[in-house]
Amino acid sequence: MESVEEKFRCLSIARRAKSEESMYILDVAQSTGLLAVSCSDFTIHIHDKNRLNLVGEYRGHRRRICGIAFDHTSPNLLFSGSADGTVRAWDLRQPWTDAVMQFMSDQQFRYCSFDLNCSSTLLCAGTQRVNGEDSFLIFWDVRQGGGVLGAYSESHSDDITHVHFHPQDEDRMASGSTDGLVNVFDLSQTTEEQALQVTCNSNSSTSSVCWSGADYNQLLCLGHDESLHLWDLSHLDTNEPLTVFSASDARSLTLLADGSGVEYLVGGSWLEKAQKLLVVGGKNSGDLHLMECDSSGLRLLSSLEGGHSSTVRCFLWDEVREALVTGGEDAQLLLWKPGGEALTVNKRESLKSESALKLESRPHKKPDYQREKKTA
Repeated sequence: MESVEEKFRCLSIARRAKSEESMYILDVAQSTGLLAVSCSDFTIHIHDKNRLNLVGEYRGHRRRICGIAFDHTSPNLLFSGSADGTVRAWDLRQPWTDAVMQFMSDQQFRYCSFDLNCSSTLLCAGTQRVNGEDSFLIFWDVRQGGGVLGAYSESHSDDITHVHFHPQDEDRMASGSTDGLVNVFDLSQTTEEQALQVTCNSNSSTSSVCWSGADYNQLLCLGHDESLHLWDLSHLDTNEPLTVFSASDARSLTLLADGSGVEYLVGGSWLEKAQKLLVVGGKNSGDLHLMECDSSGLRLLSSLEGGHSSTVRCFLWDEVREALVTGGEDAQLLLWKPGGEALTVNKRESLKSESALKLESRPHKKPDYQREKKTA
């Protein structure tokens, strides 16, 4: 049987979709036959998964889209969260139409993260810091279609930059923040204090978290300073250390054939069939590097060159089709497959994006954490 390393080494560009607009591609999600892409101009594009041709577009958000997710039980619904203070649901059977559902809170927040649980019953959005010290996790019951179900307010003290539900447990959720904390919750508990299972201190502003491991009992955390932490959460009731692997700056690791390292980390993804944790890094020139992460550290699997011309913002691995999809600041959406021959849709003159996107950020601090929870 061909290994995942061999599959990655055989990847080449099969399709290339280029937007006519100057924008960044921020995030990508997949469903049966479709790809959803969030863009820096606050739009969502729907592409055919095989040909990458545009089959739909949704407009309505007024600020940066912070996340997209397909409904896990109804593939015709797509959810999106935004800094405009809304989470919206779009009917894929009605492209180019308004949202069919909208979720808001009584207080106007700017959301900077969003996710949908594995049973598609619960939405959660993480807010920016408000009133100088508070940030919130806001919850809605999708079946109720509107009103806020509840909120957590004590677990983070700064912008909640990523919310990620467990792939198999509808009541388990992780959240990361610029306050340096990554929290894991059991939402079946009645109070926030009871729900907080563990707090891991990354000592860095968190950019993303990812569930991984054979039983999804590990958690990968990537930082805005290109730090990387892999924690094992399977033994929270023991004194065993949580850290499986940690690097304060992945850019300093010698990973590539020429003795250099990556210039940034894009994200991570657990490959269920291969039982490997994939971490994708890149160069500002657009080159991509696919790496495996485990207790031994990061190991290069394959490098993909000649595709993007600028920083890559997002990726996904389609295990069924054994294909990689990537999107970036050059406004390109690329489909990589073994033995692919590049075909282009939506031609444009230049691959260089002149997007005026300005991501709101501020230097993260290292608060005085006073937690009686197990830390890494």
